[in-house]
Amino acid sequence: MKTLTDQLAQYAAYHRDRRNIATHFVGIPMIVLALAILLSRPQWQSTPLPFGVSPALVMFVCATIYYIVLDAALGILMAAVSAVCLVIGAELAHASTALWAGSGAGLFIVGWVFQFIGHVAYEHRKPAFADDLIGLVIGPLFVLAEILFGFGWRRVLRDTIERKASALRDDQQNPHQPI
Repeated sequence: MKTLTDQLAQYAAYHRDRRNIATHFVGIPMIVLALAILLSRPQWQSTPLPFGVSPALVMFVCATIYYIVLDAALGILMAAVSAVCLVIGAELAHASTALWAGSGAGLFIVGWVFQFIGHVAYEHRKPAFADDLIGLVIGPLFVLAEILFGFGWRRVLRDTIERKASALRDDQQNPHQPI
């Protein structure tokens, strides 16, 4: 399994333009919240649990476990973000079908528009998930890490990711020719 540094560096190699990263700060949270909303129906009630079990809960728990395996501190912070999304999703799942579907689909579509604007207009490069589907899971972690890095969190990790991402990007743009 790749390390946190490897995963974030691979993702960062596709995201070198600050304007593209800024679009991700908007688009990815919208998509994550949309998934929490859309996948919160149906909910199954289990007698021992004080809350319903939904596809959203299963997906977010699996992603959170993966995040915690990559890095405990970052994974716990993502768990808190996920919990907020799940609470909002569960509330909207109990709303009218129009409100539930409209808010979920609207956030999902607008979120992806932001993503593609960032890649087409600024990065001029396909999204990371086009080459590796794990990019869909790493994207939210990348956004959270970038926010934390902006506050000076784990500078050594940030610098290592930046170095590896630059090297990966250089290798992808100028592949070595066999002799």
